[in-house]
Amino acid sequence: MGDVDDGNTVTDWMEQERERGITITSAATTCYWTQKSEGLVKLGEGVPHRINIIDTPGHVDFTAEVERSMRVLDGAVAVFCGVAGVQPQSETVWRQATKYKVPRVAFVNKMDRTGANFENAVAEMRKKLGAYAYPIQLPIGKEDHFEGVIDLINQRAIRYDPKDESGMLYQVADIPADLQEDARLALAELVDAVANKDDEIAALVIEDKPVDAAALKRAIRRLTCKIELVPVLCGSAFKKRGVQPLVDAVVDYLPSPLDVPPPTGLDAEDPTQTVEIPSDDRAKFCSLAFKLWTDPFVGKLVFFRVYSGQLKKGEMIFNPRTRRRERVNRVMMIQADKRLDVDTVYSGDIAALVGIRNITTGDTLCTEERQVLLEPPTFPEPVISMAVEPKTMADRDRLGESLQRLAEEDPTFRCFTNEETGQLIIAGMGELHLEIIRDRLLREFKVEATSGAPQIAYRETVLKPAEGVGKFVRQSGGRGQYGHAVITLAPNERGKGVEIENKIVGGVIPKEYIPAVIAGINEAVAGGVLAGYPMVDLKVAIVDGTYHEVDSSELAFKMAGIFALKEAARKANPILLEPIMKVECTTPEEYQGDLLGDLNRRRGKIVSIEAKNNATSLHAHVPLAEMFGYATAIRSLSKGRAAYTMEPQSFEPVPANIVAAILDSAKPKAARS
Repeated sequence: MGDVDDGNTVTDWMEQERERGITITSAATTCYWTQKSEGLVKLGEGVPHRINIIDTPGHVDFTAEVERSMRVLDGAVAVFCGVAGVQPQSETVWRQATKYKVPRVAFVNKMDRTGANFENAVAEMRKKLGAYAYPIQLPIGKEDHFEGVIDLINQRAIRYDPKDESGMLYQVADIPADLQEDARLALAELVDAVANKDDEIAALVIEDKPVDAAALKRAIRRLTCKIELVPVLCGSAFKKRGVQPLVDAVVDYLPSPLDVPPPTGLDAEDPTQTVEIPSDDRAKFCSLAFKLWTDPFVGKLVFFRVYSGQLKKGEMIFNPRTRRRERVNRVMMIQADKRLDVDTVYSGDIAALVGIRNITTGDTLCTEERQVLLEPPTFPEPVISMAVEPKTMADRDRLGESLQRLAEEDPTFRCFTNEETGQLIIAGMGELHLEIIRDRLLREFKVEATSGAPQIAYRETVLKPAEGVGKFVRQSGGRGQYGHAVITLAPNERGKGVEIENKIVGGVIPKEYIPAVIAGINEAVAGGVLAGYPMVDLKVAIVDGTYHEVDSSELAFKMAGIFALKEAARKANPILLEPIMKVECTTPEEYQGDLLGDLNRRRGKIVSIEAKNNATSLHAHVPLAEMFGYATAIRSLSKGRAAYTMEPQSFEPVPANIVAAILDSAKPKAARS
């Protein structure tokens, strides 16, 4: 299996992952599991079960990896820390699982660590995540004395041999006398929770009949598959205790492809019609490409999940987005960083293709006879950017090509050239994200690059309604240019984006010129009016204008749209918005005052302070601009004992006393735009 502490895990195979002890890229692997009874009731006993696993990152900087994995998975194991409980990044991942309707079981890890508290972790799942979470296990001992788990459904204890570090030696025995009452009460609570949601168990409870283990397990499976219950287990991955019951729970409670409603897509030839995709090997082939990866040995790998039918080597597949057919030359099953060539893949499989061109994350791959468009995963916009330059002339050509390949793999990473300054800009989800990109450039692509200070992705918006008139008139002998548009501009609800409405009546601007006006408005919105940053949350209406029968053109009306939007925006009290981060700091109590003072100096708003497990948890909203270098600051303030997590929260107005400095730094950019 390997170990994070030893840097030899199977799914964390990248050098950067092993050095840092974190997951950076999602890795797919397959294992087989046969349940053995050992005196416990098992739903799938004696049958070998194939489990396709994707190990995803937890860090919010790599949220794209979680997003696309959630899109193609049928079930998830959510791992929580027994000491810290539900952390902010756990909340983000939980929301992603809810968005894609993924059934899940919860595993409270690190029960062997000082300060581990199983009851607190379950309580936080209910409070912070709104989860209908109920334990199906209780820990036997905790911290240094964690010995195993109590199986509540079977009312038996699973105890591990303390001398065995492999976690393979355990015995099923009676529950220790001092824990029997706790186990009985916990089982009664579990039965009540299931009876509240499941008619079969409710009928047994009402009739005062005993609820046997097999019936309770089947009910828990039904509720888990319908996302109405989250079974909670516990253990220690480090000491490999509680792992076998967890894999049993994956088989017992998480759905197979047949247990979830069949996915639906849009008919590519008639997008108003929905098409159901049955999980059947005999049906027409349909799959979703959810990840691209550049392999130094085989080239571009396309990871895909087969939803329907089967795919054989040598067959043709069709991409409805590009309207192109391609022959499948190689199909591979993936075991983390190892590849195994196969001839056929079936419904439910996660595999990879080699040599497919013109493909992006989220493309549907199907047969030409039944063209379907499956819903692609969605990704957040980057929040941080920096300039990069090659160290030598030899690196210059390779840098652009390498960044392009990395951008194909990662939908939250962008690279582009700033037209005003000529600099090559990379943008991503956080400092760690861009640091890993630079590291990969050096190690995988052998490109050395230097980087400038990170730049914030500011936005602009307006505070009040205004009207703008745009007139573009040029006369230079012969045919001239004439475009005239009048617009109204108003603030939109926060997060609603830019809405443009055509309110022209009576043909004062001919229909064929309206798209040009809209294009001009969009171009002006992208360039802003204060400092050249994109504008957000606007309502724009095209209300009036005039045209000339001879001189009017699309270019003239596009320029009129640009002028009208800029004039209206200048009158509408434009302001700058900055990204605000949700920050949680966990610190020993004695450093609480120092950290609070530092967060206040960084313009942070303290939201709440919680005491838990001999530590204090500070929740704050802090501008991203003030959080650079915070990792070093928090270490020095707490002598290395405090930790923090950070994720994007919202965009908020920049205080007036700081706007001037931002505008000064953006003057060249704004002047050129």
